[in-house]
Amino acid sequence: MTQIHCDVAIVGAGILGLSHAYAAARRGLSVRVFERTATPLGASVRNFGQALVTGQPPGVMSDLARASRPIWAQWAEGAGFSLRRNGSLLFARTEAEEHLLEAFCAGRARELDYRVGLLRGSELNDLYQGHFRHHRAALLGFDDQQLYSREALPSLIDYLRREYGVAFHFSTLVRDVDTGVLRTTAGTFTAGQVLVCSGHDYQTLLAEVIAPLEPQVCRLQMLRARPQVDFGLAHSILTGLSCVHYGAFSDLPESEAVREQIRRETPELEEQGIHLLISPTPHGELIIGDSHHYGSDAAPFNAELVDRLMLALAEDTLGMRVDVVERWQGVYGSRGPGPFSVLQAADGITAVLMHTGVGMSIGPALGERTVAALFG
Repeated sequence: MTQIHCDVAIVGAGILGLSHAYAAARRGLSVRVFERTATPLGASVRNFGQALVTGQPPGVMSDLARASRPIWAQWAEGAGFSLRRNGSLLFARTEAEEHLLEAFCAGRARELDYRVGLLRGSELNDLYQGHFRHHRAALLGFDDQQLYSREALPSLIDYLRREYGVAFHFSTLVRDVDTGVLRTTAGTFTAGQVLVCSGHDYQTLLAEVIAPLEPQVCRLQMLRARPQVDFGLAHSILTGLSCVHYGAFSDLPESEAVREQIRRETPELEEQGIHLLISPTPHGELIIGDSHHYGSDAAPFNAELVDRLMLALAEDTLGMRVDVVERWQGVYGSRGPGPFSVLQAADGITAVLMHTGVGMSIGPALGERTVAALFG
């Protein structure tokens, strides 16, 4: 059998795989992408579709998030998927959360050029016909974007195939990689460079290389719901609960008061790793989540208590009831030595792994960075 050769072979058609495919193909390299399922079904389509700059910690993560922003805009225009570029709203529900947002705006946001505004009084009360007036304040993150992953990723795949000649091999398991060679269920392929972007699968490929990182898997409970009153929500929604999870806020001194209040008044939220995120879809529905449970594997069992807690938080934040349409588990790789790892596993073989759930936020620029390092 004749072996098919390409400049770059990529394992995984999630956001990291597609980001690296784009970065390589736009440099004129021939690219093939291999995905074990018939369509992407991992972390990249189970998420909120939030591409956040505001919550990223200072340094490499905020730099990558900012650099990813124009790439998302280019993809949306070329591929024709919906991309909201009007930012996010992070609501302070308590005095401690409001003080944390004030400190962030007065200090880190000014010093490191996070483009934000703090809404209070009439500015807050006028949002969406007063639906959020029961909060103390809202942080408007101007640079944050939001897309509907289930539609955006298939559209991006079609765009890469159509405009850049990227070849995709779906329903194809890559059994083994070696320098310049991929052995798959569709035959053997050769490549100048192999990039392994296989998400939270730490066993099928490069297990010996990945094992010293001691990565874990994070399992999330998530919901899709329809609000009983459609008030045209067009922003991604977060609350002060997110401030103890996102690095832009979590190391500020004021975050400790928020953390202590959660432990004192709602310890079940910390126990279940819950912080509320809400993303509107282009179809008038809301993606609601999420919880965080860590381990070596993602257990298949959802807890109804967790869903009830998240729904109560969502309804309190929105000021209305919602009707659940769908429930599912999110999953992503987590808790490695940093937010991500780029490992040279062997000559011509590079593994790219996320250790946190912000692949949509930084993936496009991480692909550019990795490919630039390999090809100049």
